[in-house]
Amino acid sequence: MPGRRRYDFEDHERFDRPRRRTRPRTKDRPTYDDAITAMVVTVDRGRYTCLVEDDGEDRLVTAMKSRPLGRKGVVVGDRVRLVGDVSGDEGSLARIVEVEERRTVLRRTADDDDPVERVIVANADQLVVVAALADPEPRPRLIDRALVAAYDAGLEPLLCLTKPDLADPETLLAVYRPLGVPYVVTEKGRELADIRERLEGRISVLIGHSGVGKSTLVNGLVPGADRAIGVVNAVTGRGRHTSTSALMLRLPETDTLRGGWIIDTPGIRSFGLAHVQPGHLIEAFPDLAALTDVCPRGCTHGEGVPECGLDEAVADGRTEQARVDSFRRLLASREKAEDDQPSQH
Repeated sequence: MPGRRRYDFEDHERFDRPRRRTRPRTKDRPTYDDAITAMVVTVDRGRYTCLVEDDGEDRLVTAMKSRPLGRKGVVVGDRVRLVGDVSGDEGSLARIVEVEERRTVLRRTADDDDPVERVIVANADQLVVVAALADPEPRPRLIDRALVAAYDAGLEPLLCLTKPDLADPETLLAVYRPLGVPYVVTEKGRELADIRERLEGRISVLIGHSGVGKSTLVNGLVPGADRAIGVVNAVTGRGRHTSTSALMLRLPETDTLRGGWIIDTPGIRSFGLAHVQPGHLIEAFPDLAALTDVCPRGCTHGEGVPECGLDEAVADGRTEQARVDSFRRLLASREKAEDDQPSQH
């Protein structure tokens, strides 16, 4: 209408949100036929250092996770497929486009009430629980929880005791001997032949609370690793965190040993086991599992549970009381408690 001001017109299109002009979505996904396979050796603030083996030569490639992977986690030990700049040159950046199926997964929760599982490493074969015999004092409950996580993940456990010059190893070994947990005793400055044999040809994860000598052990096993070594606080009896991220290292080959891999992890002070089910734990002990066929439905196999087949087997002499007690101690370690403290022995 003549004389009507222009801002009186109701031009709706001027105020509509602009339409997104994008290509139509498709169900077709890239095949990444040119992707190469690599292994994640460390993770640092969203950047993944991956080892690529090419014609017998190794090179390290820095990569980031591609958007199609979404919230899928990528951890040390994962076998992944890379595209982009995989030269490994300084400043280059590749993309992780696929994570291959994991053989094993070692996980924990932040606390026993936390339903969120946190994957520590993938594709490991063995869990090495490093514990000092003194300075700091061993924490059997934390060792128990680590063993439970190992059995739940299908990893072979190995107990590695350090600082035998300060305390007798037998006191702690007597606690775990009924379970048949293999062990080695190492001492700073001494030959590491025993543990090298246990690590040969495997991917082994080393865990332990701070100050137990884990970084010293890693430096002895892998010359040039240069893992920082901390000291134990004389007041608290706890060590200082020296390793801040998990790192995968290749063990050197010798005339008699064919190498392997170790994964050094940051020192831990808690090991939540909210994800572990009692029925799954007993499967790690086939001889005990076979004795539970007569258990009533829903039996947890714990201490004082009526009509448990484990108690009947002990009464009949089909298994030893010490072994059942040790298993039940592991089972009880899943329960929330505030006793991850040094043992008094």
